[in-house]
Amino acid sequence: MSASPSILLPSALRPLSGLSGSGLPAPDFPEVDLPDPLGRIGDLELRLAKKPKDVKKAQKLRYKVFFEEMSAQPNVMARLARRDVDIFDQVCDHLLVRDATPRPGFLKKRTVGTYRLLRQDVAERNFGFYTQGEFDIQPLIARHAHLNFLELGRSCVLAPWRDRRTVELLWHGIWAYVLAHKADVMLGCASLEGSDPAEHQLALSYLHHFHRAPEAWRAEALPERRADIALLDKDQIDPKRALRALPPLIKGYLRLGAMIGDGAVTDRQFGTTDILIVLPRAFINPRYIQYYGAEATRHAA
Repeated sequence: MSASPSILLPSALRPLSGLSGSGLPAPDFPEVDLPDPLGRIGDLELRLAKKPKDVKKAQKLRYKVFFEEMSAQPNVMARLARRDVDIFDQVCDHLLVRDATPRPGFLKKRTVGTYRLLRQDVAERNFGFYTQGEFDIQPLIARHAHLNFLELGRSCVLAPWRDRRTVELLWHGIWAYVLAHKADVMLGCASLEGSDPAEHQLALSYLHHFHRAPEAWRAEALPERRADIALLDKDQIDPKRALRALPPLIKGYLRLGAMIGDGAVTDRQFGTTDILIVLPRAFINPRYIQYYGAEATRHAA
C-alpha cells in the first residue's frame, strides 16, 4: 500500500462514508486456487513473479516510478542498478501486470504494474513486516491473534498504463490472493507526496477525524517517527474538498472500507508522508466483492 500515483479503484459503487463499528464476524468466503496467469484484460496479463528475473522487472519498474518520476532519492547501489531493492523483496510475492501489445519504443510483454504481498506466516519467519518500521502494528496483530494478516506495498504503475484496466487487474489479483491464502486483514503504508505533513493538513485532518480506526483496529506511528495528522479541528474540514485533496489510491482504499492508523510518518528517502491503512476482509464493501466475484472470477484468465 505504498506510494502509487494516480492509482484508481472502480467507482460507481458507494460514496465514501464514515466507518461502522468493529467486531464484525468474518464472512465465509470460498477459498480459491491461484491460476497462472491470474487474469487478463485485453492484452494485459497478470502473473505472480516466479523467477529472480521477474522480481528484477518489478524493481526496475518501481525505480522508474519512485525515483525518476517521483521525488524519492536513490542510494548509490540503487542508482547504479537502476532498481528499487530492499531485503523484503526476497520473501514477498510480487504481482506483475504485463502488456503484450506492441508499442513503439517499448518491449513486448513489458512489465507495467506491480504490487508486493507479504503474508504473516512468511513475515514471522523472516524480517517481520515492512510496516513495522513506521507503525507499531504488533499490538494490533496481538489483539486479533486469531486472524491472518497480509501486507500490501510497493504498488506502482507506469504512466502510459495508469488507468482503470491496469489497476482493476492488480486488485483482481490481490482479491484472488486473499482468498487463496485465507487472509483476514490487509494492511500497509499509503503515501501522500511530500515530507511536510502541513502541506496536506486538510487531507490528513480529514482522515484523522472521519476515517481513523476504532481502538480495536488502531495502530500508532512509532513515537520517534510520529507526525501529528490532527492539524485542523473537525468543524474546519470540508469533506468534499478534503476528498479531492487525497491521492486516488487512498480514496480507493477508503471506498473499499479501509481505516486509518493514528499519526503519520515522514519518509525522507521517498519524499512522502505515510499513513497506515488497515482493511479487515469482513469490512470490505460488499459491492466490491460482487464486482470482482466472490471467487475472483471477473478477470480470470
